[in-house]
Amino acid sequence: MNRRPGLSARLKLTLSYAGFLLFAGALLLAVMWVFVLRWLRTDNPKAIQHKAGVVIITGFDRSDALRGFVPAAAAALAFLLVFGLLGGWILAGRMLVPLTRIADAARLAANGSLSHRIGLEGREDEFRELADVFDTMLERLESHVAEHQRFAANASHELRTPLAISQTLLDAARNDPTRDQGELIERLHTVNARAINLTESLLLLSRADGRSFTREPVDLSLMAEEAAETLLPLAEKRRITLAVTGEPTPTVGSAALILRLVTNLVQNAIVHNLPTGGTVTVHTETQQDASVLRVENTGLPLPPELVPTLTEPFQRGTERVRTDEHAGVGLGLAIVDSIVRAHDGTLDLAPRPAGGLVVTIRLPGQHCPAVMQ
Repeated sequence: MNRRPGLSARLKLTLSYAGFLLFAGALLLAVMWVFVLRWLRTDNPKAIQHKAGVVIITGFDRSDALRGFVPAAAAALAFLLVFGLLGGWILAGRMLVPLTRIADAARLAANGSLSHRIGLEGREDEFRELADVFDTMLERLESHVAEHQRFAANASHELRTPLAISQTLLDAARNDPTRDQGELIERLHTVNARAINLTESLLLLSRADGRSFTREPVDLSLMAEEAAETLLPLAEKRRITLAVTGEPTPTVGSAALILRLVTNLVQNAIVHNLPTGGTVTVHTETQQDASVLRVENTGLPLPPELVPTLTEPFQRGTERVRTDEHAGVGLGLAIVDSIVRAHDGTLDLAPRPAGGLVVTIRLPGQHCPAVMQ
């Protein structure tokens, strides 16, 4: 913003201190004069009494007192003005040191340096509270920027991979005209489908982060049943027992996003399971003011330190059981996490002692009779 130059905060505080001190001094002198004025006579007797050689003045003239009072009062006010300006300038400078450090940190952040911290010492007050809040903001901003940079780098790598494979296949087909065209087309179709799936996942992730959706009544139990019905063939193919239990669980949000959330969770639970004979349980219930969705699956034991990283985009733990089919693009739980945050909910991941994972999602509950029907 283009602003006209003005007085600095330090100068304003200095003038305020000096003005207040000058006003207080003038008020004090005025009060003194008023009280002295009550005892001064106006007939100017200048009476003098002599008692035992001691001269006692019994009366003063107001004009004489005024001539003696005004110069002294003016000198006192001049001293107060100079003292107030000098003292105010020093005090204002010391008071504004924290703001100067905060401004320097903000200037560095504006230039792209997010690693700098103010670290203001001393006991807690308004300035230190502001500095601590600013440091917290810088820390979160630095974390978000680093996360977005990693995401952009990983997304670029993931998008480049299918394009590079397609280019290799096309070059091989051009250099070898006798190559089986059916096999080439099938491989190109698979690679292209993976690229489309990745692009759609990125768009969905962006949509969830931006909260650009319309909220409507949604029943989590119906979403769970629909997702289970869609993924039942995959579960049967892998000999996974898929069960949906619970009660109608109303909430408010985007039906499409919540369905994608449940579908991702169930698909992950099926894919990252035992090679055969595993189980997946989807349960919905209402707890006080929260609508709860719980997806539990069997599988190999997960290290506790691996679990918090599962919601990071493109993060694939080496300990997780994966297959080439339905391997995904590493965005399943990242999309789930974004959708949950966009709906003001919470996501909790906990490893099962016997192996596998328990995912618990809590969304704000909403009593919606239309949904319950």
